[in-house]
Amino acid sequence: MALKSMTGFARRDGARGGMRWHWEVRSVNGRGLDLRLRLAPGTEGLEHRVREATQKRVVRGNVSVTLTVQRDAGAAEIRVNDDALDQVLAAVARVRAKGQFDNPRPEGVLALRGVMELVEPIESEAEADARLAAMLADYEAALVGLTDNRAREGARLEAVLSEQVTQIESLVSRVAASPARSTDAIRRRLAEQVRRLTDAVPSLDPERLHQEAVLLATRADVEEELARLRAHIAAARELLAAKEPTGRKLDFLTQEFNREANTLCSKSNDVEITRLGLDLKAVIDQMREQVQNIE
Repeated sequence: MALKSMTGFARRDGARGGMRWHWEVRSVNGRGLDLRLRLAPGTEGLEHRVREATQKRVVRGNVSVTLTVQRDAGAAEIRVNDDALDQVLAAVARVRAKGQFDNPRPEGVLALRGVMELVEPIESEAEADARLAAMLADYEAALVGLTDNRAREGARLEAVLSEQVTQIESLVSRVAASPARSTDAIRRRLAEQVRRLTDAVPSLDPERLHQEAVLLATRADVEEELARLRAHIAAARELLAAKEPTGRKLDFLTQEFNREANTLCSKSNDVEITRLGLDLKAVIDQMREQVQNIE
């Protein structure tokens, strides 16, 4: 499982001390490593360690990390604000002194803003450190899930790319073995071209036409392009078997593949070779699309 995709997803849940959290990590294609964090309030201290942990496992891709935190319903404590309650009762007493008013109901008093408060439990420094450590451990577990996901997708891409390299090799072999590249075929084709020219313009110098025909034959030779394509095929297989990330190198290599295929098509003077060259370009284009997903 050498190759890794840049596309992946993982999640991880955790809880400690009346608090629950949820990590989500997503990654898509990118030229380098672009890490975007959305951490819950109060967990900003994790940012540096989250970035550090991510950079150890991910080389390329746009990675989005989200951390949401929620306290358990029973964790907060309901308290009565005695100062606020005393002020409310004093105000009630002043109002009743001015006329006949019924005493307020307790639930009405408690419903007044500021009389009753929902107080979060105070967390010690040691408890906070332990909770953040547990959160980070869960994030690292999520990262393992992400990299495993990317590795499985990379194995699928490796199979696809290997098949495409095999197709390219087959097409290159068919071009190399094409009867149109034989010496006799080239001689007949050039002789026919020279004959048509001399029939159309009898005054043309046959010796000069022969020299031009030789030049055309030399320019139409694609042996160098075939040799470079074979070298690229070998390089592609080495990169597919490599243990380190090779996405950038594979991208550059597909550009070289495409350059040689373009030259082969431009130099071709035979319909069959041109057709094979176009098929070659199509497979290379498909390969380049897949390579964009490789880390």
